[in-house]
Amino acid sequence: MPAVICGSLAFDTIMGFEGRFAEQILPDQLHILNVSFLVPALRRDFGGCAGNIAYSLKQLGGTPLPMGAVGTDGADYLARLRALGISTEFVLEVEDTYTAQAMIMTDRDNNQITAFHPGAMMQAHRNRIAARADIKLGMISPDGRDAMLQHAEQFHAAGIPFVFDPGQGLPMFDGKELAAFVEKATWVTVNDYEGKMLCDRTGWDSAEISRRTQGLVVTLGGDGCEVWIGGEKTLVPPVKAAAVVDPTGCGDAWRGALLHGLEQGWSLPKCAELGNRVGAIKIASRGPQNYSLASLA
Repeated sequence: MPAVICGSLAFDTIMGFEGRFAEQILPDQLHILNVSFLVPALRRDFGGCAGNIAYSLKQLGGTPLPMGAVGTDGADYLARLRALGISTEFVLEVEDTYTAQAMIMTDRDNNQITAFHPGAMMQAHRNRIAARADIKLGMISPDGRDAMLQHAEQFHAAGIPFVFDPGQGLPMFDGKELAAFVEKATWVTVNDYEGKMLCDRTGWDSAEISRRTQGLVVTLGGDGCEVWIGGEKTLVPPVKAAAVVDPTGCGDAWRGALLHGLEQGWSLPKCAELGNRVGAIKIASRGPQNYSLASLA
């Protein structure tokens, strides 16, 4: 059962800072912030939410259909997706612009500072979702603002159940817009920080959001996740990682597992359990698309 995954396709430049950000940034001097970090480790990876989620879902045996946009430098990304057996039928190629770029710096405590250039992603709204017999599931992940708004409307109009995963795109929307997303979505997933912001802006607590959908999941990193259904909370415990190497893309790996479970008709807590296992495997590898889920087979 193919799943349309709306979101960014990006190149990630990942840098490793050997110190701690907290030791370099003086809280009482934030108004004149001027810092520089030496980053001995640097790598460039394929990333973006749609690409990362598709990578996870494909490894679990699903059929991801990423919907996003790349620029004139996106040929390598398209070739990679096709080599992985992932369809690019919904990937738009935009001329005279770059593919989205994320510059991510991680300190020794796995805190991250990210700069993001959206590039071709800002044209992602040119992609359109329509009802199709084989498409039974979708996801709205961070993307261009217009794309997220329009694709939610299109999923809803086509009668395709979808997950609303606003991620780092959440601050782009006010309370009224976020409430409209929730009302159209079938499920909502956020991390704990995003969850607090979503509740603050909509005026609904987690219990209320879960009553307006088929379920809300709040991921808690190393503490597992909360699954809210019908106003009731279940804590799904974490899975201990063999090593903590790189958190980049862990949330996306988790969401690929969520889609896989939903495709199988699993309960939301069971989906979350698999997500926690996949996240624990991903964090032990560098980069968002370099891990293997062969051990789960």
